[in-house]
Amino acid sequence: MINIVYRLISPKLFEEAYDEIDVNKDVVVRPTFLSICKADQRYYQGERPSDVLDEKLPMALIHEGIGEVVYDNNGEFDVGDKVVMIPNTPVESDEYISENYLESSKFRASGYDGFTADLINIKNDRLVKLPENFDFEVSSFIELISVAFHGINRFEKIAATKKDKLGVWGDGSLGYITALLLKTLYPNSEIYVFGKHIENLNLFSFTDKIFKINEVPNDLKIDHAFECVGSQAAQLAIDQIINCLNPQGVISLFGVSEYQIPINTRLVLEKGLAIIGNSRSGREDFIEVISLLQDNPNLFKYLSNLIIDTIEINSLDDLKEAFNRDHISNFGKIVLKWNK
Repeated sequence: MINIVYRLISPKLFEEAYDEIDVNKDVVVRPTFLSICKADQRYYQGERPSDVLDEKLPMALIHEGIGEVVYDNNGEFDVGDKVVMIPNTPVESDEYISENYLESSKFRASGYDGFTADLINIKNDRLVKLPENFDFEVSSFIELISVAFHGINRFEKIAATKKDKLGVWGDGSLGYITALLLKTLYPNSEIYVFGKHIENLNLFSFTDKIFKINEVPNDLKIDHAFECVGSQAAQLAIDQIINCLNPQGVISLFGVSEYQIPINTRLVLEKGLAIIGNSRSGREDFIEVISLLQDNPNLFKYLSNLIIDTIEINSLDDLKEAFNRDHISNFGKIVLKWNK
């Protein structure tokens, strides 16, 4: 079966390529709703180092998405089943290391074609069936929700002190999702959010307090913190977190930066702080997020606030327009209704 893949061949330039789909291999899925991530934008805008771009392009972008099963040679899925696609693709397992941290794992839209194609050949264990009553536009970014969930799950296994006050640094999409999950999973804890943009912070209506980063009280103390800032701004965020944390607090890092970020190790040592790095997620995180959404359907209402726009994709020009629209937004998600 002939398939068309829509690859980025250089910054801001997509091209159609023809590929072969083997219907007797794995599962064939037709993408239905996709979502643009900051990592996709860095490739599209050419904001990765030139040697990285030379190595990874041409490549189909986007690793957040859901689809509809077209064919499953193994019969595990029925034709028409709605599924979320897992971008992390391990080639081995390890007793101690999670699939998303194995150096041998492949990841879609990072040196390996993402989901911008007419059809996707994907292994059974890289799919999780979605309930029919789910909001499919919100479901398009379950991958991002699973990343936040994964980090919170790791935090829970490490944090030994009280969890009365939890802080989230970052007023973007990941900060919003992390704060929302924390409020759901720790209903008796106070959730504080720290950010730069008051218009974004005002959307965190489910939290207990919001702070602009330049208006944080000097005597404010929190028990644990989640950094969702990244880039150069991560330095200020991490420094502020270290100063605000109570002794033996945990710092969960989510933000990706192309820069080396200095950290006040003296204060980290004095307070006995723990720092956890979190990246991507695995199959179990997806399964648990879907279960969490089933048990808490009210989350869809809050998560839908992240959707800036849903853009129908019928051509490469539509895809370019979606990326350009996403680039000028400092909050929220652009969802692609994939009609290709």
